[in-house]
Amino acid sequence: MAKPKKTPRPKAETPKGFRDYFGAEVTHRAAMLAKIAEVYSLYGFDALESSGVETVEALGKFLPDVDRPNEGVFAWQEDADAEKPGDWLALRYDLTAPLARVYAQHRNDLPTPYRRYAMGPVWRNEKPGPGRFRQFYQCDADTVGAPSVAADAEICAMLADCLEKVGIERGDYIVRVNNRKVLNGVMEVAGLSGDDKEAERGIVLRAIDKLDRLGPDGVRALLGEGRKDESGDFTDGAGLNDTQADVVMGFMDAKRATGAQTVARLRELVGQSVVGTQGVDELETISDLLAAGGYGPDRIEIDPSVVRGLGYYTGPVFEAELTFEIKDDKGRIRNFGSVAGGGRYDDLVKRFTGQEVPATGVSIGVDRLLAALDAKGRLDSASDGPVVVTVMDKARMADYQGMVAELRQAGIRAEVYLGNPKNFGNQLKYADKRSSPVAVIVGGDEFDKGVVQIKDLILGAQLAENATLEEYKERPSQYEVPRGDLIAKVREILDLPR
Repeated sequence: MAKPKKTPRPKAETPKGFRDYFGAEVTHRAAMLAKIAEVYSLYGFDALESSGVETVEALGKFLPDVDRPNEGVFAWQEDADAEKPGDWLALRYDLTAPLARVYAQHRNDLPTPYRRYAMGPVWRNEKPGPGRFRQFYQCDADTVGAPSVAADAEICAMLADCLEKVGIERGDYIVRVNNRKVLNGVMEVAGLSGDDKEAERGIVLRAIDKLDRLGPDGVRALLGEGRKDESGDFTDGAGLNDTQADVVMGFMDAKRATGAQTVARLRELVGQSVVGTQGVDELETISDLLAAGGYGPDRIEIDPSVVRGLGYYTGPVFEAELTFEIKDDKGRIRNFGSVAGGGRYDDLVKRFTGQEVPATGVSIGVDRLLAALDAKGRLDSASDGPVVVTVMDKARMADYQGMVAELRQAGIRAEVYLGNPKNFGNQLKYADKRSSPVAVIVGGDEFDKGVVQIKDLILGAQLAENATLEEYKERPSQYEVPRGDLIAKVREILDLPR
C-alpha cells in the first residue's frame, strides 16, 4: 500500500510586490495620517471610508486595459463558472474612482459642494520594483461640485499646510501649479488639436512629463522622430516639425522669475486660443488667491512643466515636490522628487450621471512622505517600547499586575513579562528587543523593604557603549525608590510631566 503523500507546508513568505509593516513603521504612518487628517478637517473636509472593492465598470478608464479587466488591478468575476456569471469586481486602484461612484450614488443626500477626505490602502497589479509595491497608502482630499478655481487654490494651500504639519520645512518643498487648458491652447497653436491628432498629443504629454528625467534634448527628440535610450531601445516620437516643436518647447521654458511674468509669457504662447486664454486666466486667479492667503512663491509657484500623467485632468494641475537631495540605491545624489499631486477632473462623475460635475482634489503619497522624513532624520527615533515589569517571583504575579495597572492609569505604556521568568537575563533581553526604556525589578527583598528597582535601559545602553568605568560608576542607571514613588521615578526617566 502506497504511503499517503504529505501535504506540503506552505512557505512563510510575503507575496511578491507586498511587504509587512512592523511596530514603529505602523506607528509613524498612523501619526502622519492623524496630522494630515487634522489639516483636512481644519479646512472643513469630512472623512469618507468607501468600499475597498469596486466593480470594474465603476473603475472604468482607470484601468490600463479595459478589454482585460484584471490587467493592472486585482480582479475576479463573481460566479464565474455559473450559467450567468456575475460582475467583475476589483480591489480599488485609487481613492478617486470610488469617490466618483459614491457621489453619483448618494448625491441627493450629500451637500453641494461635497468636501471629503479619505485615507487607506489601494492595490495595483503592476510589476513591483525597488520601493514600488502593489499595496500602498493614499491620502486624498477632494471637492466635488465647485466650478470655481478658488477650490483649486484652496487644495494647493492645504497641501502646503499638510507638508509643513508632518515635518517638511519651508525651503524643502515646492507646490507647482499649471493648467491643462493652457497646454491644450499651446497644442492648438502648434496644430495638434482635433480628434485626428489624439495619438500625437498623447506622445507630447508623455514627453513633457519626462522633462526632469530626459532633459530638454531628450524631450525634443520625442517631439520629433523619436529617441534611442542608452540600452539602444528606440521610442517613436510625435513627428512634429521644428516649428511645432519650438512652440511646445517654448511652453516648457515659459517659467519666469515671478508668477506674474510666467503668466504673461503663457499669454503670449497661447495667442488667440480661447481655451488657452481661459487656462491662463485661471492660473492668474489662483496666483492672486494664494498670495492673498499668504502663500507666496517660496511655497507655491506657477510652473508650466507640470502636466501630470493621468489623462482625466481638465483644468488646473498641481504637484508637490521635495527639493532636498538624497542618495539613491546606487549612491548617486538626486532630488527626492514628487510626494503628492492632483488637479481638476470635471468629467469623472459624468460617467455615472451623464451630467458634468466639477471636481478637484489631491492625493498624498504617505509612504514616500515617510521615506522623505526618514531621509531627513525627522522621524521620532525615541523608544516607543513599553516599560517592562519583570517577574522575580511567580507567586507575586498579582502584585506585578498591580504595578502595571498603575503605570497604565498614569498614561505610561507598560506590560508584565509573560514569558518563562526562570532566567532573569532573558527578561532583560526581551525588554531590549522591545526597545523598552525602563525595566521594573522587584524580588522578595524589595517586597519586604517596600521598594522597587527601576532600571533606565536607555541610559544603561549609552553608558555601556560610550562611558569609561569611572563614568559608569558615577552615573548609575538603576535606582531603588520607595514603592509609592514608582510612577514619579518612571515619569522622571521618561521625561514626562508630573
